[in-house]
Amino acid sequence: MTTTTSSPQAPAPVRPVASPTRRWTTAVRRTLLSPKYGPVTVTAVLFTAVFVAGGLRYTGFFSGQVLLNLFVDNAYLIVLAVGMTFVILTGGIDLSVGAVVALSTMIVASLLQAGWAPAVVIPLILVLTSTLGLLVGLMIHVFKVQPFIATLAAMFLARGLCYVISQSSISITDPAFIALATTRIPLGGTLSITASVIIAILVVAVAVWVLHKTRFGRTVYAIGGSEQSGMLMGLPVSRTKVLVYVISGFCSGLAGVLFTFYTLSGYPLTAIGTELDAIAAVVIGGTLLTGGYGFVLGSVLGVLVLGLIQTIITFEGTLSSWWTKIFIGGLLLVFIILQRALTARRR
Repeated sequence: MTTTTSSPQAPAPVRPVASPTRRWTTAVRRTLLSPKYGPVTVTAVLFTAVFVAGGLRYTGFFSGQVLLNLFVDNAYLIVLAVGMTFVILTGGIDLSVGAVVALSTMIVASLLQAGWAPAVVIPLILVLTSTLGLLVGLMIHVFKVQPFIATLAAMFLARGLCYVISQSSISITDPAFIALATTRIPLGGTLSITASVIIAILVVAVAVWVLHKTRFGRTVYAIGGSEQSGMLMGLPVSRTKVLVYVISGFCSGLAGVLFTFYTLSGYPLTAIGTELDAIAAVVIGGTLLTGGYGFVLGSVLGVLVLGLIQTIITFEGTLSSWWTKIFIGGLLLVFIILQRALTARRR
């Protein structure tokens, strides 16, 4: 009789449990190397570092009002960057936003001077600029014009219309408009903001909801990722591409109104180069120029970084304001290289 004995099985290898520190380090590394979250994380760290450095160098920099003034002074640019974010997420570009801001200020100032009520003028501006955005979107979609060329044409059109209205500055003297523009909203103590900040925050909140909670927002990201894939999935690609320029036009008109709150005048040379500031803020905020990745809150952070640089130059007192452009150019170059490196690594 033969007895069969089975050899004991070797115990299964026990995987080492990663320590909390190692898991946290791995998560941070993945975030920094992600083309989706990496650039915006770097922007947040940059903003914090610059703000702390400013507070350590300048007396009075570490105050709540200095931080709130970043929103007060740049409320119009925040709204402008929101519209630009929608466009760039689809892989497009809008060069007309600065000229549309100027046109909005001219129309507001001229109509108020003619005796129109602000309650009529402001909605009219938003309708007109949204219509201009619709025409640009249709030009891009129907006639297959490149966004760069279509929005460049719109830029020349809007800037030219400014000079048709007036070749000089138009002051705003309407009491209701001035009261709305200059009213400060107290936040306790010596802290306060303006109505422009409230409007900008509402625009940002709506934009975040639209991009992350609606089918339209998902289509915007899909177009930036791959327009052809979006069409194969049955998404409304054509309609969405047109609507993002309508949104950009609407935001440009609203930004023009907020800029008028800030200056209480209309001037044909207003906002020259502002379209480049908006694009820079969006890119520094982590949105890829090729589309598909980006966040509205990242664009807001990009605007705040630009405003913080200007604030530090103001506190320094010995530097020319042109240093702002130099720093912005350097940051833009760094973030474009960062985006290229992260997207190449992903491939």
